[in-house]
Amino acid sequence: MRTYFQCLPCFAKQAVNALPMIDEAAREDVMRDVMRALAEIDFATSPPQMAKIIFDIIKKRCGNRDFYAEAKKKSNAYVLESIDSFREMIDTSSDPFETALRLAIAGNVIDFGAKHDFSDHHIHDNIDSVLNAEIPKKQIEALRSAIDEAANILYLGDNAGEIVFDTLFIEQFPKGKTTFAVRGAPVINDVLMEDAEAVGMIKLVPVIDNGADVPGTVLSECSESFKKTFAKADLVISKGQGNYETLNDMEKHIFFLLKIKCDVVARDSGYPLNSFVVMPPKNGEAGGEK
Repeated sequence: MRTYFQCLPCFAKQAVNALPMIDEAAREDVMRDVMRALAEIDFATSPPQMAKIIFDIIKKRCGNRDFYAEAKKKSNAYVLESIDSFREMIDTSSDPFETALRLAIAGNVIDFGAKHDFSDHHIHDNIDSVLNAEIPKKQIEALRSAIDEAANILYLGDNAGEIVFDTLFIEQFPKGKTTFAVRGAPVINDVLMEDAEAVGMIKLVPVIDNGADVPGTVLSECSESFKKTFAKADLVISKGQGNYETLNDMEKHIFFLLKIKCDVVARDSGYPLNSFVVMPPKNGEAGGEK
């Protein structure tokens, strides 16, 4: 997905929201550098690629550190506190796969890139919403069948905290054919290897990093080993807007699971703002219903 004019305020707000974590003496220089970068933006690039440029500016001025490390730990810990009740919700439902899928999509609200004012109650509000949301049954069944039939599944993680819900969903998959992917270096609150370790994902399935610090999946930025894993996968499950924005134009067997959080992605995808989405591959599976 290309970058649109409407993305510019969001980029600026990402930088502004990072300012409290930056030394006060550097804040003015950071914002001036960010505004220069926005003035020179290549609108053909995806929004996550522009976000990387912004956070590279911050790192250059303030050191290459994980600014969201504590926030990510808190997100993981908060969701883990309720994992037993979520697992019971899945186990006692009439369709554990669908319930776990809906919870995984609900977890996509934990996003400090798109949802700057995230707080604990958003998780529970979104769980209530997604459990009752209209998601075409045909799309859910298409994903269920794709998972059953695939030999190699690559599951692209998105955010810390959200990864706990991903573990619950992956528990519903057939054993031995899923690999989970995290980012290769810190960017916003995107999931890293330490998050996979903290929530037990590494005990559930093999976990790899993609070798990049983009809040999405830009293959040209990824490691050669990740590219090989991506190419080998006959099914990719992509979580979140960042992965959608960087992969939606690719001819690959990809299901996108996300909440539509902004008007730009709503317009680009054709799904309503704030809807919960199981978006089938472009080849027309599940009828492309919206």
